[in-house]
Amino acid sequence: MPVNDKAEALTHNSLLVENSRFLRACRRQAIDCTPVWLMRQAGRYMKEYRQLRECYTILEIIKTPELASEVTMQPINAFDLDAAIIFADILPPLEGMGLELDFVKGEGPAIHNPVRSAADIERLHETSPEESLWFTLEAIKLARAELDTRGLPLIGFSGAPFTLAAYAVEGGGSRNHAVVKSLMMTDPAAWHRLMEKLSNLVGQYLLAQAKAGAHALQIFDSWVGQLSPDDYRQFVMPYTRHAIDIARGAGVPIIHFGTDTNGMLELLREAGGDVIGVDWRIDLREAWTRLGDGVAIQGNLDPVALFAPWDGLRTRAQYVLDQADGRVGHIFNLGHGILPETPVENVKRLVEFVHEYTAV
Repeated sequence: MPVNDKAEALTHNSLLVENSRFLRACRRQAIDCTPVWLMRQAGRYMKEYRQLRECYTILEIIKTPELASEVTMQPINAFDLDAAIIFADILPPLEGMGLELDFVKGEGPAIHNPVRSAADIERLHETSPEESLWFTLEAIKLARAELDTRGLPLIGFSGAPFTLAAYAVEGGGSRNHAVVKSLMMTDPAAWHRLMEKLSNLVGQYLLAQAKAGAHALQIFDSWVGQLSPDDYRQFVMPYTRHAIDIARGAGVPIIHFGTDTNGMLELLREAGGDVIGVDWRIDLREAWTRLGDGVAIQGNLDPVALFAPWDGLRTRAQYVLDQADGRVGHIFNLGHGILPETPVENVKRLVEFVHEYTAV
């Protein structure tokens, strides 16, 4: 392709992406139908991904940019989604700080040297994402090159400071998060130092992803619903806000998502984000009333609804869309990630239904 033609094609594709349904919805602009993407849309429910996992561990895929880019594109190739999200995980940033991460079959993530004291916190490294997370940044560049030809945006993401702290201190998943909350309550000085380090890491990582080519950024606070509103306000919100403020320097939309956050939705909005993601434990209309008109909203179908017969799934999806009532700034998504055994056909039909039902 001649140089001038190539430049014109790049400009055309860039304009397509900027005017995509997803980015317009993030900016609360009018669109032809509701955009839809699904958290964990690339993963174990797809046979293409399972085939790769027969040859590689999850960390090997994440740390091989070509493979991470390939997995990112798998759902885009299969469904009419309005955005891709880079295939990665929220925990590799902790490796750059000196923590030993592993994914144990049947048990999930494990940190073999968890943070339990002020001395442990002081030993945590503060490295640049370009150095410690280069593989995800490179995967973003590869996926972006392919997505540009389709006029589709790419989402980068990071775990929020509290959720990263939960894994770093607990050493893995937890039912009550007693260890991390005990550190927060019994040694506030150490806690604030930990959150200071994590908020800088998260903010810089998000910023680096945008510089690598991500069109939007999502911050996942998967475990923040374990906190009381007052503890969130005092011990977490300033650090989430700090991370978002750093990332905002990229000039791209930021999605702020948390689970079990009905008791602190207003605080999540105060912490920041152009889009607030909500789970299925609250009606979308109520969430939007509480958040106000100044932000877009993402959600909020129960992921288990995808196991229902099509008539039941359609009814539940329609209920979410009816609550949005055509307001600008709604991005259809699940209230959390797709579950591993989800029927692929239901994903396909759901994406098509969202577009058809909301077409202007």
